[in-house]
Amino acid sequence: MADVTQINRVAPYLEAAGQTYLDLLSQKTGQAPTAAELQGMSPQIAGQNVLTQQAQQQAATQAGLGSLTFDPTTGAVTGVGQGTGIAGYQPFLNQAQQYSGPNAYQQFMSPYQQQVIDTTLQEYDRQRQIAQQAIPFQAINAGAFGGGREGVQRAEFGSQTLQNRAALQAQLLQQGYGQAQQAAGTAFSQQQTLAALQPTLTQTGIQQLGAAGTSNLAYQQAILDAQRQAAQFAYQEPYQRLGVFGSGITGLLSGQPGPAVREQISPGGGQQGYASPLAQALSAAGTMYGLGSGGIFGKL
Repeated sequence: MADVTQINRVAPYLEAAGQTYLDLLSQKTGQAPTAAELQGMSPQIAGQNVLTQQAQQQAATQAGLGSLTFDPTTGAVTGVGQGTGIAGYQPFLNQAQQYSGPNAYQQFMSPYQQQVIDTTLQEYDRQRQIAQQAIPFQAINAGAFGGGREGVQRAEFGSQTLQNRAALQAQLLQQGYGQAQQAAGTAFSQQQTLAALQPTLTQTGIQQLGAAGTSNLAYQQAILDAQRQAAQFAYQEPYQRLGVFGSGITGLLSGQPGPAVREQISPGGGQQGYASPLAQALSAAGTMYGLGSGGIFGKL
């Protein structure tokens, strides 16, 4: 019997499927991602939005800085303009300074104070004149009319009148001065309160704008991340399908008990025979149990 060469092969349909898989895989892996695909799959950072920029500008203005310059692409701060150098609360402190010092009360003096003083003194003088007319009648009743006693009484009345008039005028002046001082102190305290309140209110506005900007930034970043994931999925999807294809082929191969096809090739190149899986199993059983060609199975 001539020598033959035995070759074990998988089933032809599995060989074809494997070759198709390798061809598809080689074709796909041999293609480099395009520039658009690379850009789509690359991480991206969302730029600063107008809300955040406005919050930054308000903070800069509060510190006395000028207008901020923002990058048109990223929205980041790239420069600061010339500012006033005056903080937001400084005008209130400057105004409060005008309400302090020894002459601060003058701007709070009533413009009608002198008219009030003059009118009050005129009424006082009229009342004293009426009271002075009673002196002669008192002297007559006392039997001292035209005497020294009446003259002394008139002199004392005049002196007391002048003293009281001066005291009344001083009281009116002191009252106006005290009211002006109190008004100046009130205005000073009000400006101090505004100077302390202004940074708090400004900071609250900055924080609100910043929070809104941060929320918007997070949303924009989430969109960019979702777009990147979608681009990555679109790029990886063919590989996933190839993976499913390859897994199916592997599953078919693992389910076979042995070589699906056996070819015997003579030295001359001719195919000598084909043994099916059933024939292979029967032949193995015959050899194991001593059942030759003349056994119970005979020739298949």
